[in-house]
Amino acid sequence: MYAIIATGGKQYKVAKGDVLDVEKLDAQPGDKVELPVLLLNDGKQTIVDAASLQDKKVTAEVVEQFKGEKVLVFKFKKRKRYHRANGHRQNLTKIKIVELP
Repeated sequence: MYAIIATGGKQYKVAKGDVLDVEKLDAQPGDKVELPVLLLNDGKQTIVDAASLQDKKVTAEVVEQFKGEKVLVFKFKKRKRYHRANGHRQNLTKIKIVELP
């Protein structure tokens, strides 16, 4: 059994017990969050109808809040003596899937 959930403008395929890193959620470690379901597959049938999935939620537990790896952004124009370096670290939340509908 698996589900496709949406959070942070992205979609993730999850099953019970999965641990994944998503964009920062407004919750403390140990809190439970509910995420909307876009697709649900129980092994026999696949449900994609928005009306039947409207009341279904995936429950996840927040494990930790952290910052991701540094991503370097480097701009360069040859023969123009132009180069700019910039770095960015995204705030992330590690969640563990506890329950599927």
